Amino acid sequence: MQKIIVINSGSSSLKFQIFEHPGKKVLAKGLIERIGLENSVITIKYGQEQKYTDTKTIKDHHVAVSLLLDLLQELEIVTDLNEIVGVGHRVVAGGEYFKHSVPIDQHVIDRIDELTELAPLHNPANLVGIKAFKKLLPNAVSVASFDTAFHQSIPEVNYMYSAPYEWYEKYKVRRYGAHGISHRYVANRAAEMMGKPLKDLRLITCHLGAGASITAVKDGKSFDTSMGFTPLTGITMATRSGDIDVSLVVYMMKKLKVKSASEILYILNKESGFKGISGISADMRDVEEAAWHEGNKRARLALDIFEKDVIKYVGQYMAEMGGVDGVVFTAGVGENSPEIREAIANMMGFLGAKLDHEKNQGKGEAIISTPDSKVALLRIPTNEEYMICCDVEEILAQSGK
Repeated sequence: MQKIIVINSGSSSLKFQIFEHPGKKVLAKGLIERIGLENSVITIKYGQEQKYTDTKTIKDHHVAVSLLLDLLQELEIVTDLNEIVGVGHRVVAGGEYFKHSVPIDQHVIDRIDELTELAPLHNPANLVGIKAFKKLLPNAVSVASFDTAFHQSIPEVNYMYSAPYEWYEKYKVRRYGAHGISHRYVANRAAEMMGKPLKDLRLITCHLGAGASITAVKDGKSFDTSMGFTPLTGITMATRSGDIDVSLVVYMMKKLKVKSASEILYILNKESGFKGISGISADMRDVEEAAWHEGNKRARLALDIFEKDVIKYVGQYMAEMGGVDGVVFTAGVGENSPEIREAIANMMGFLGAKLDHEKNQGKGEAIISTPDSKVALLRIPTNEEYMICCDVEEILAQSGK
């Protein structure tokens, strides 16, 4: 049986799923955490609810990949490494180079490396995983799926900043967006659930997690998105500020007596959002508990700002597209917080959106609007790994494998 493995390589982690090829049935999934630190944790779920866990020191990603491949054989998830015919890698920043997923060769590796400045925490880690798997599985087809690729269809009027045009010509300063693999997946699923071709729908997909972004999907393509040159901009997130006046960076450098803008950017990326406003936690569940059950005013303010940010972009994108047929909620908060979905849906009453309260309380895929709602409201768990597996299968077919 041939197999495809999908990899999401972080700076100190390696997340994976293994799919049957063809067919895309999930055979195993897991995570290796704390790579490069003591007491690295390995977790693999496979078979009939079987689970493998272990703790050991793993010095780098090459060792992690080697250990993983050994474990896959030891646990009989694969009997021979040659069964793995494709390796799909999630890569965050593809810039303007990549409008779709591509087979990985040295040229692609060089471009991913070149774009490190656009995703300094992600692209280097993605490259480490790519190189480790290419070395240990040289016969498998390696594929890069880019978070930015889906947004390469955004028209110039939506991706350009009102800065000197030379900034774009010389340095490619523009809106790139993120979470494109997720937005692409849920948009396609929404079309299937609504029983209409994606190209005939105007959708707004809300990826609401620790990182969060809103995307307008028109004519089957990304039309506008909330994240910008980096993932810092857009709506309020777990630790990111979202949209903010850039003059604030200079102002706070003076007030805090710091000499480097990177210090302020660290605060805006790591100490802001839910964490910064509430003073409690970056985890939405903690903020909700404090707001609703403990009466914490700052926690309530954090939720109010978050919900306001979402509806602001929904209203903007509805105007840009000339209307909206469906709004999709996905990712950790979007999938698991009925209270947040209800609050946002209530603010969409002016669109004629009506939420079915009972359906909203459930889990999994569902249309959660009432039959007479003028806008479909959908809850769709995202599945980026599945989307990447589809990309790998397509490239394998093109290569005759």
